[in-house]
Order: sequence, then structure tokens, then C-alpha cells
Amino acid sequence: MPETTLTAHTGRELGSSSTRRLRAEGKIPGVVYGHGTDPISVAVVGREFQIAMSGESGLNTLLSLNVDGTDHLTLARDIQHHPVRNTVSHIDFLIVRRDELISAEVTINLVGEAVEVGHGDGIVDQQLFTLHIKAKPTEIPNSVDIDISSLTIGGALHVSDILIPAGVELETDLGATVVAGNPPRVQSAADAGEAGEAAAPAADAESEEG
Repeated sequence: MPETTLTAHTGRELGSSSTRRLRAEGKIPGVVYGHGTDPISVAVVGREFQIAMSGESGLNTLLSLNVDGTDHLTLARDIQHHPVRNTVSHIDFLIVRRDELISAEVTINLVGEAVEVGHGDGIVDQQLFTLHIKAKPTEIPNSVDIDISSLTIGGALHVSDILIPAGVELETDLGATVVAGNPPRVQSAADAGEAGEAAAPAADAESEEG
């Protein structure tokens, strides 16, 4: 996975007023830390950060962060957002090494077609959307796929059914359900109705006995 270059500006003042001023200038405050480095208060241009993070790797984009002429290999972590505007309000840049295993979260894609579920008017119910993994920074996959072609109504596919790339370790439980084949909603409602009708005579009988 190639890294994206991003320039971080140091020397920013701390405090709410200076932070508001930075954001008004289109910059995002942040901190660089990790591997024994003293935390460095920085700011990055918001537009440049958005462009850097807009690739397929998303939140796992490797950033070559230039801080006062020194490049640090980093990942953007703990990205905070404004509660109303939903704009990025603060970023932690975690310094990483190419040869270390780090934790990451990747998206799960459903591929193929659940033919049997479709023929039975069933519902493909995805229950797990991301996977927690460990991998070297350069080997973090953009996403992982699970083939739902074999899915049936009443059946399920689990984390153990995902094809995991070499060099990637799973942190999510292998038995966790990723996707299930559910019966049609209409059928489910009909079954519930039948169950209710069956319960009614029993209730009437009980009241008569009472």
C-alpha cells in the first residue's frame, strides 16, 4: 500500500480560541505521537487531508506526514467530528513502522448472488459490516470479500467463511455471523398470524375451564 504525503504545520498555539481560529482558516488541529516520540501539536489543511483520505484505503491510508522537514509514517486515528457540522475537528496521527503488526478495521463486501435466497423471496441480511484485523501497515487490505453464492434461507455465513489475505491476522471471532438468509417478511408475518390464531383457542379453553 503506497503512502500519501501530507504536510503538517507545527507551532500552533493551544487553547480554544486558537483552535477556533485555525478551523476558521480551514485547518484541522491534531497531534503526532507514537514509538517514544514526544507528542507534537500540529495542524493540517482540511482540504489536503480530505484529498489524502479519499482513496480506496479510507481510514487505513498510510500518510507520510512531513513535520518540519522530517517524514513520519502515520495513520490517522481517533478522528473527531463537530457534533453539528460533522466536519473533522481533531486528528491523532499515530506513528507506525513498516515491519510491525497494527490493529485496523476493514470493510466487508458481499460478492456473488444468493440465488436460492432470491428464488425463495428471502432476504439477505448482512449483520457484520467491518472486520477487526492485525497486519503490517503496508499489508492492510482496502476491504475483504465474502461470497454469498451458497447462502440459503435459514442459513448463515460467518467470519470463518471470509477469504483472508496472506499476512493478515483476524481479531474478530471466527464464529461471528456476517450474513444470514432470512425468510420473506410476508411469510414471517403469516407464520406469526397462524401462531396467534393457534394460541387464541387455547386461551379460550383456559377461560372456559376457569
